[in-house]
Amino acid sequence: MYDLRAQRLFLKRIPVEGVEERDLYLGNTIVVLSRQLKITDYADAFTREQITSKRQRTFAMVKPDAVHRLGEIVDVIQSRDFEISQMKMVQLTRLQAATFYREHEGRPFFESLLDYITSGPVVAMELITTNAVKKWRATLGPTDSQEARSIAPESIRALFGKDKQLNAGHGSDSDISAIREIEFFFPSSKINDDLLPQTTAKLANNTCGIIKPHAVSKGHIGSILKAIKEEEFDISALQIFRMDKVQSEEFLEVYKGVVSEYPGMVQQLMSGPLVALEITSGVHGPQTPIKFREFVGPADPEVARELRPNSLRARFGEDIVKNAFHCSDLPDDGPLEVEYFFKILQ
Repeated sequence: MYDLRAQRLFLKRIPVEGVEERDLYLGNTIVVLSRQLKITDYADAFTREQITSKRQRTFAMVKPDAVHRLGEIVDVIQSRDFEISQMKMVQLTRLQAATFYREHEGRPFFESLLDYITSGPVVAMELITTNAVKKWRATLGPTDSQEARSIAPESIRALFGKDKQLNAGHGSDSDISAIREIEFFFPSSKINDDLLPQTTAKLANNTCGIIKPHAVSKGHIGSILKAIKEEEFDISALQIFRMDKVQSEEFLEVYKGVVSEYPGMVQQLMSGPLVALEITSGVHGPQTPIKFREFVGPADPEVARELRPNSLRARFGEDIVKNAFHCSDLPDDGPLEVEYFFKILQ
């Protein structure tokens, strides 16, 4: 690693625990020897050519009819070696939907398409892999879900779609479309608020959950989302965040001086992308924060495996710091933690 400003060698080539080749893409944040580094460009043309050929980006959307099966769909995505670099649950307005689908304006199905895509939340994602555009289109399958079940039975539309319109997912049809669609949902600069899709967070009657970076890196997003749904909790908002040290310390401040693992908890939270969730439940009602805390399990995965073997931390945790999931400890903390992610950090 070379310091361009000081014109000197900053770090010799060494093994770095926790950083893998798949983590090296533009826009991602990695931690090297406790120093958080954001990848902003390639060092030379050769590196650019080698990595861009393997790390193509595309845009993916889970449509309103399939959001309730998000965990299963994410499982398919991760099992096909896609990296989910950005993800956000949003509610589109009619203006936003018309802007996104502007190439279809004037066609007979345009108005019904707008009705459908604004009928509920969607989940937007940026996916990265080799030949991402082509591979994601193949993973989605034919536009008509009935046709998909005949000729591509393992595709997402075959597994989760209903017909030609309620077909579970959307994918960019070209590199140019992918750039435009990613920029629409994940703008690199400030845009008109009317055109920026907003979070679906209710910011009330909720609790907070976080899929920690190590669990994201291990490909557990889909499995954890499925497990949450199976326990009759609803994911009313969701977004991938990359937190710096100041944000991590601020969010975890209540644990400072209380638990000895606090420094490690901060380090883990800033070590890579995390998935923040707003959790609600019509089934559990006012007991949602307490019931969800029980479902997440004891902080130490070893204890969790003994006392609550079906809890999230028992199933996906490694140790007391890398315990897969953070949840609000007290009912009053939940709304504040949700607000931190889905209001303050927006």
